[in-house]
Amino acid sequence: MEKGPHLEILRARFDWLKHPKSQKEMKRLVLESNDWVNVVATTPDNEIVVVRQYRFGTEKITTEIPGGIIDHGEDPRSAAIRELKEETGYTCTNWIYLDSVEPNPAILNNMCHFWHAKDAIQTGEMNPDEGEDIVVATLTLDELRSEIQAGSFRHSLALLALTKVFDVWKR
Repeated sequence: MEKGPHLEILRARFDWLKHPKSQKEMKRLVLESNDWVNVVATTPDNEIVVVRQYRFGTEKITTEIPGGIIDHGEDPRSAAIRELKEETGYTCTNWIYLDSVEPNPAILNNMCHFWHAKDAIQTGEMNPDEGEDIVVATLTLDELRSEIQAGSFRHSLALLALTKVFDVWKR
């Protein structure tokens, strides 16, 4: 195993692996990361809490649901609670675990856990990380669908999490 650079949320490594069929040894990139969480937070009025933030990868402002990396030693539920509060100022007492997925098993070694914060209410100020510049909003399901159709909500993991709670594709 050859270690690559340590980035803020990822560590690159190169492994020499045998192809399962040909047995040929191949050098492959693996990005190591802690697991992630995504939170579908709905208000008592059944509006969806979203965050709008600049993303360096796409060089534009995106609409997403709250989420982030699970800290070392933290469990997924605690991370979901923390991320929702930090990014939005919302809190919730009714947490429902939705599922987990492998974000990209071709190169990533982590999982993304989906949570539903049902009847979330804004109880305080947001406290984003130093590198985050977030605007919080709530959308009705129809407004969310419009953002998806307009292409401003395109984050694949966030879309998948939303489909565990809503039919976001219905027109």
